[in-house]
Amino acid sequence: MLEGHDGVVMYWRPDCVYCLKLRLSLLFSGLRYRTRTIIGDKEAKAFVRSVADGNETVPTVVVAGHAMVNPSRRALLAAVRERAPHLLDARR
Repeated sequence: MLEGHDGVVMYWRPDCVYCLKLRLSLLFSGLRYRTRTIIGDKEAKAFVRSVADGNETVPTVVVAGHAMVNPSRRALLAAVRERAPHLLDARR
C-alpha cells in the first residue's frame, strides 16, 4: 500500500542516525508529516523494501504518492513544494 498519496509519510527506525538527522533538519521547516516506524510493522517493512531495491533503507519518505529513499532535506522540501505545497507552513 502506497501511503502518503495526499501527504507526507516518513518511514523510519528509532536507531537510525540518518532518520534522526532528517527529522531534526525538518523541525523548523513548517512541514506537516506523519511518521511510521518499520520496527515491528511488517507492512511498513515490506513497503520500504518494495521501493528500496529489497533493502530496509530508512528514512524512506512518500510525498503525495512519490517515494524517496534517504532524501536530503533539500530534495524532500523540493518534492513537497512541487507535489504537496499545502503541507508547508505558508509563513515560511
